[in-house]
Amino acid sequence: MLVALRKLPSPRLTGLGAGLFAVCAMFVLGCLDQVLFGGSPVVYGLLFLPVSALTALWVRSADLVTAPIGVPIAFVAGVLPISGGGGFGGRTMAVVTALAVHAGWLYGGTLVAGVIASVRKVREMGRRRQRAARASAAPEAASARAAQR
Repeated sequence: MLVALRKLPSPRLTGLGAGLFAVCAMFVLGCLDQVLFGGSPVVYGLLFLPVSALTALWVRSADLVTAPIGVPIAFVAGVLPISGGGGFGGRTMAVVTALAVHAGWLYGGTLVAGVIASVRKVREMGRRRQRAARASAAPEAASARAAQR
């Protein structure tokens, strides 16, 4: 299983690129949900969770904070095709209603992105601390070897 996960692509997107990926993916998935399943909110919510995870996994380390910010925007972009409504006012009310009714999916996907981004940040800080410890230990070891000679 771990070998299969390592074979998956691991792009490193900027914060803007990760947000754009999430928005485009959710809009396309929302359109597909509307066509194939008649705009099922459960199908849309289930598709939102992996997109949230991929967004948080694929964003670069320097832009990790953007993953939990861009994911809710992507949820709104994907709700547009499945919300229904006629005209600008009707569509706006349908989107607001869909966001209120399906807030659990929105919070769940945001939580997934936030947890993954936080874990990645903590691991990155640990790696940085280890590199700094090794870098500071190297001159000390060299001076100790020189003193022994």
